[in-house]
Amino acid sequence: MAYLFTSESVSEGHPDKVADQISDALIDNFLAFDPESKVACETLVTTGQVILAGEVKSNTYLDVQQIARDVIKKIGYTKSEYMFEANSCGILSAIHEQSSDINQGVDRANKEDQGAGDQGMMFGYATNETENYMPLALDLSHAILIELANLRRENKEITYLRPDAKSQVTLEYSDDNKPVRIDAIVISTQHDDFGPEAEMLAKIKSDLVAILIPRIKAKYPQYAHLFNDNITYHINPTGKFVIGGPHGDTGLTGRKIIVDTYGGKGAHGGGAFSGKDPSKVDRSAAYATRHIAKNLVAAGLCDEILVQVSYAIGVAKPTSINVNTYGTAKVNLKDGEISSIVESIFDMRPYFIEQRLKLRNPIYSETAAYGHMGRKPETVTKTFTAPGGLSKTVEVELFTWEKLDFVDQVKAAFKL
Repeated sequence: MAYLFTSESVSEGHPDKVADQISDALIDNFLAFDPESKVACETLVTTGQVILAGEVKSNTYLDVQQIARDVIKKIGYTKSEYMFEANSCGILSAIHEQSSDINQGVDRANKEDQGAGDQGMMFGYATNETENYMPLALDLSHAILIELANLRRENKEITYLRPDAKSQVTLEYSDDNKPVRIDAIVISTQHDDFGPEAEMLAKIKSDLVAILIPRIKAKYPQYAHLFNDNITYHINPTGKFVIGGPHGDTGLTGRKIIVDTYGGKGAHGGGAFSGKDPSKVDRSAAYATRHIAKNLVAAGLCDEILVQVSYAIGVAKPTSINVNTYGTAKVNLKDGEISSIVESIFDMRPYFIEQRLKLRNPIYSETAAYGHMGRKPETVTKTFTAPGGLSKTVEVELFTWEKLDFVDQVKAAFKL
């Protein structure tokens, strides 16, 4: 029997994502000037206020207040009527030095013996239902909000948009687990107050269906066939959405872990990503398991896979590695046997993950909105400025865990 599956996304202006982006901007700045920095930084945003808290071990000093303001400005909170504005909001820093008790479990005389920064389990997932090996409902949810943000910044076809927004896509799947059509789309977007509520809501719905949706279909032609005349649209279903962002809802780092990963497909170990340097396996091992999952599916080993890894704090070798191919494996091996071969291909000790994926670089700001997975690997040049005018320009690879650089090794190991 056909069934429905739903995933959601949130925009860069959503308060939780504002917090994530500030935390990851701090990570990038610390790593730019001291690649060995150990950072765990949390951010809280609310009406006119930003609070930074966390632990840092680094040789560099940063103007954390200015970094936060730059992020808020880039997102688009630049008007006083938003009640949260880049130049005027208060910023309190309660960042302090990392506990030496924790650090002794991570740093080692021999770097290869670097211990995991915490215990826990992490999951990576991949499916061949999209070109980027991501769940389709989440991919579409991200795409809707990326285009909505483009429309907001262009400020031409739609001129009343504000930064905060959420989306949700419900897909109908066939009996053989193939997406057939879009059943429902939910979009809630913050907007200017430009008239009577009924008229505002009617115009917003009309504009999003007539302007935004055609842009999605044009930009993502591989999904155009899923759109149909029977989609149920819920546009700002609660009514007007003028009060939003950190003024409408307090934001915290790490509260959108399903948006950040697979939209409810696969599994999640519970650890957030943003604000953590790569010694924290919550982040680095989640990237590494995604890298494994994507390369296994791309190599043709299976149609869908979930990879789990687990660690003990301070211990380099994982306590377990497990794969679940959901019965879609193309080789005559049990999942346990596949796990053993995977373990021989990918070294999952924290130091080797950092080296393989080049994680000690300032690459994290780009991850903090519209998902950490399924993004396009690319090389970019970034410039960072520290107090005193010290400037550093670096060339870095973004989204290295999305590279299909182990496909040949996987094919060889599994004789594909």
